[in-house]
Amino acid sequence: MINDEIIINIDKVKESRVKQIDWDNLPFGKVFSDHMLVMDYSDGEWQQPEIMPFGSLDLHPATSAIHYGQSVFEGMKANKDENGEVLLFRPEMNAHRFAESCERMCMPEIPEDLFVELVKRTVDIDRDWIPSKEGYSLYVRPYMFATDDFIGIKPSDNYKFIIFTCPVGAYYSQPVSVKIEEFYTRAAQGGVGRAKTAGNYAASLYPAKKAQEEGFHQLIWTDAAEHKYIEESGTMNILFEIDGVLVTPAEDMDTILRGVTKRSAVEIAEHWGVKVEERKVEVQEIVKALREGRVTDAFGAGTAATIAQVGKIGFRDEMFVLAPVESRGISNRIKKYLVDLKSGKIEDEMNWVIRF
Repeated sequence: MINDEIIINIDKVKESRVKQIDWDNLPFGKVFSDHMLVMDYSDGEWQQPEIMPFGSLDLHPATSAIHYGQSVFEGMKANKDENGEVLLFRPEMNAHRFAESCERMCMPEIPEDLFVELVKRTVDIDRDWIPSKEGYSLYVRPYMFATDDFIGIKPSDNYKFIIFTCPVGAYYSQPVSVKIEEFYTRAAQGGVGRAKTAGNYAASLYPAKKAQEEGFHQLIWTDAAEHKYIEESGTMNILFEIDGVLVTPAEDMDTILRGVTKRSAVEIAEHWGVKVEERKVEVQEIVKALREGRVTDAFGAGTAATIAQVGKIGFRDEMFVLAPVESRGISNRIKKYLVDLKSGKIEDEMNWVIRF
């Protein structure tokens, strides 16, 4: 259901580009839909949102976000069922996390119900861009950045909130190879690791590049203080199945992003009666279990990746090869459940999907 009480100025494109898309060759994050939503914050309040043709932004050279990093974002996906109805997966969790990120970065919050409604309206106007091909979806990117044209270290007084969408295929086309990182740090206690802010990702690029030069897709980050504990993996949270128990780092520290997909995977597993332990996970515990062959599954969970099964784990001079993906139990089961739920193929027993 769309809330018509929220007034949005709409300027639609004269002719959609959707018929020009090669749906069989769809690179992730490089093809963009027809429209975007823009809403400015000025004079202490949010102004009227607008939906307009997707296009470039005009920015002042002194735009605050470019110099001082006040920028946060979210990511979610929209799908269609066989009747053409749009399905959004747990957008209220993204709205809540966005608000938490804004608070940490001294940025004005958007009411969570308004955030969800603006996402729905943006997706609705470009619903023809939602792929019908299995494993594909419409990626939704809400983000906000500081727009003061001022050189000075202080929270901006003005901000721009934007939502655009892009049809995407799989983020990872094969099982991922990851390296346990013991030198570089993603986030330190007391920092901004829990916020989904741009600077966190900028800081990860160099160590990720070094890992990729060694043949890995991603890193498994460890804590900044001792590099003793597992935290998360680049674009996703990380989960291990050890001796039939699903083990994953707890999110009570402020160094780990609270993942929507990870939380859903945990709740699904618990609903099925799988034993789950969310706690501190020592690197040596994982390495020992790998050496002894007790890690029967390992996978990442994230919006872009959904469920990305880990094929290899590197630690110092050792490389551990996990069981073939087709033989995996819990990750295959969760992955299928989430794909079917998001496309409306199964009953929404968890009440996680919004339809419109």
